[in-house]
Amino acid sequence: MALLDVSNEKEVKRYDAFVRNSPYRSMMQDRVWADVKDDWGNEHVYLEKDGEIVAAMSILIKRLPLGYSILYATRGPVCDVQDIDLVQELLKEVDVVAKKHKAIVLKFDPEVPYSDELYQLYKNAGFQLISQDDDQDKLIQPRKNMVLDLKGYDEESIMMRFSKSCRSSIRGGLRKGVEVRHSRTDADVELLHETYRVMAERNKITIRSVEYFKQIRDAYEDARVYIVTHEDDLLAAALTINYNGKMYYLYAGSTNIKRNLNANHVLNHEMIQWGIEAGAEQYDFGGYFEVGDGLYRFKKGFCDKDGPVEYIGEIDKVYKPFMYNVLEKVIPMVKRFRRGASD
Repeated sequence: MALLDVSNEKEVKRYDAFVRNSPYRSMMQDRVWADVKDDWGNEHVYLEKDGEIVAAMSILIKRLPLGYSILYATRGPVCDVQDIDLVQELLKEVDVVAKKHKAIVLKFDPEVPYSDELYQLYKNAGFQLISQDDDQDKLIQPRKNMVLDLKGYDEESIMMRFSKSCRSSIRGGLRKGVEVRHSRTDADVELLHETYRVMAERNKITIRSVEYFKQIRDAYEDARVYIVTHEDDLLAAALTINYNGKMYYLYAGSTNIKRNLNANHVLNHEMIQWGIEAGAEQYDFGGYFEVGDGLYRFKKGFCDKDGPVEYIGEIDKVYKPFMYNVLEKVIPMVKRFRRGASD
């Protein structure tokens, strides 16, 4: 069985090299994501052919009462999901993990666009899918992301990918003296957390701890904290990662002062410039659920020409059907209750 032995330095190095250099890579499939999600268990499996790794999957393990668990491969697997035979082979390795942890289900949600053909491919193979026509409260991650293509663009030409109002907001903020810096210091992580706390309270969403942000910073060498100020006033901040050419706008926040200076527009423009200078392929603004809300409009301004990317959603391999059906009914109810409690 190709279960990664994390005590074997040579094996770990080979596994990491495959995951980080794969065209199907994702920062959340890197082993270090499991270090960030340290309240979950984790296992890593891979498949070899002719002595070479051809597929991998990093699995988070959520332990439930009575010894049961949910397995979740965030944005996995690291292989071509169109090659369902390859995926099925890889999942034979996961079956051993599932048995070991009394798993109810394995969930995976690859960064691959939705198509009717892909949907039917997995449906016909016996998987359960949470996708286009399903209750979006069942999803762990949003299905729709805004992703900006950076390949072949420079600072001037990338601006023309933005909407006219987005370009105006960036230029206006810069003209009025908005400044941006970046670092990896604890002090700036704490400033990021302060802006995130203010934003979370304003929008009535869950607040992450400052330790969580520090864990991400420590896990990824190419993580940066960006700080936006104006005349010594803190306006906004963000945590972004350049994961081997895939950039992620991961967490961000803004204060309640000088919001007319468009700090978040200037901030993202600066981080996109870093991506271009570093030779990154794309800049992922992250997901959204509602078309037309403020978050959608903000991200769409930068991806005016590219538009949203609609992923396939969650693909579930069910091990215990009765318990799975109960979970799929309970999870949306809990999410709706939490939203209602915060209103």
